[in-house]
Amino acid sequence: MDRENLLGMIRRFPDKPGVYLMHNRDGNIIYIGKAKSLKKRVASYFRHSGFASPRLARLVSDISDISTIRTESEAEAMVLESRLIKLHQPFFNVELKMGERYPLIKVTQEDFPRTVVTRIRLEDGAVYIGPFVRTGDLRVLMRLAERYFPLRTCSLNIRSSKPPVRERPCMRHTLGLCLAPCAKLCGESKYRERVADLIMLLQGKGADLAGQLHKRMDAAASRMEFEEAARLRDTIRAIWRVNRQRLSTPAMSEENGAEWAPLKSLRETLGLKTLPWRIDGFDISHTAGENTIGVVVVFEQGMSNPSLYRRFNIRSVEGVDDFRSMEETLVRRYKRCIDSQEPMPQLIMIDGGPVQLEFALHALERLDLGSIPAVALAKREEEIFVPNSSEPIRLDRTDPGLRLLQRVRDEAHRYAITSHRQKRDKKFSKSVLEDIPGMGKNRVAQLLSRFGSLRAIARLTPEALALVPGVGPVMAERILKALDISESYEVLEGNNS
Repeated sequence: MDRENLLGMIRRFPDKPGVYLMHNRDGNIIYIGKAKSLKKRVASYFRHSGFASPRLARLVSDISDISTIRTESEAEAMVLESRLIKLHQPFFNVELKMGERYPLIKVTQEDFPRTVVTRIRLEDGAVYIGPFVRTGDLRVLMRLAERYFPLRTCSLNIRSSKPPVRERPCMRHTLGLCLAPCAKLCGESKYRERVADLIMLLQGKGADLAGQLHKRMDAAASRMEFEEAARLRDTIRAIWRVNRQRLSTPAMSEENGAEWAPLKSLRETLGLKTLPWRIDGFDISHTAGENTIGVVVVFEQGMSNPSLYRRFNIRSVEGVDDFRSMEETLVRRYKRCIDSQEPMPQLIMIDGGPVQLEFALHALERLDLGSIPAVALAKREEEIFVPNSSEPIRLDRTDPGLRLLQRVRDEAHRYAITSHRQKRDKKFSKSVLEDIPGMGKNRVAQLLSRFGSLRAIARLTPEALALVPGVGPVMAERILKALDISESYEVLEGNNS
């Protein structure tokens, strides 16, 4: 790829965190780096031709292609960069090839400390927690810290013995994400208490921290400070949820080589430029063309991430048409990703065969995303269909790459059916009665509240239903006629696509 094409591609990079992989003319990865902004960082390599370092000049001259992996945060990019360098051993990466440098969380030594993510442990009096080998662990802890134990993020020189640095706090204080020591809205002792709580959490002492918070919650409730008591209650619940996830650091568990085997297998089998660090799986579910739902599930590092799942009520398709429903789902999914600069996957998996894959590819081309690899996995023979090939790929059933695709496919299928049933049952429980002439929402709510479900109402005799206040013989006949679908309702449970 020539320089102009490279620059054109870089201009389309997101202004978001991630990892970039530079390839030479032979397709080999020669350098891997992380960035707070992929667009700005990668563009900086091509802003001038004169380099102070001959090594950097040679690197830029050897670049023929660049691929990126978007991450949710700069800290996550740091973890991913370290792991990819260890795996690929690029020629131009020196420091991280020579030794592991996983990220640490640093609590600075200041009157009003901050938390930062770093790879270097200094003798500066700060508290260091980690290092963290798993991206998800670091992400969970940082999100929990920001929500329940937020410290200031600014680099202002705030001293407890000096006047306020600001007259008014920033927006983070308004959002409840900072105690605003800059404006003297928080004393050093109260701030230090929050710092101590956070350090206990990060050091894995969640049970002890929860015990302390429980005492504070009881004390706040006794003082009738119910808002503070509720905040502490929610914090305790969040801590227990995190504890159940068994977060790990290299000191507690070694790198799991089996985690990489499926990703490496898929890269080799499908000829991918990079590991499929993030895989999006798609499926469609409906009942005879009604209440059609399209879904996407997300797997990161070979593990599902339900917080990133999305569902779409199909709007443009009528009747049974899984193909166009799949196309609409992909268009809406990735248009939203483009508009919000959300991470793109390194691999897209479609539940189905070559026709479903064809419609999915058409959707990607409409959005100028044809460079994202996409495959389809057929259920019966477990064949992998790829673009521009009439013959599917057939792998051994024990192949780790195939097993990963099967997990993605099965999870997409499960989520699609669950989402469809929720939509169908919600519509069924409301619209069937509300469509009856003379039945308003209040009367529908009263009937459902009294009998519990439509099935229970359908089993009533006309005489028994007529005795319900506000119903009467005529309305009872209308209701039971509309609900004369008990057999059809049972069939619905088994006819999901």
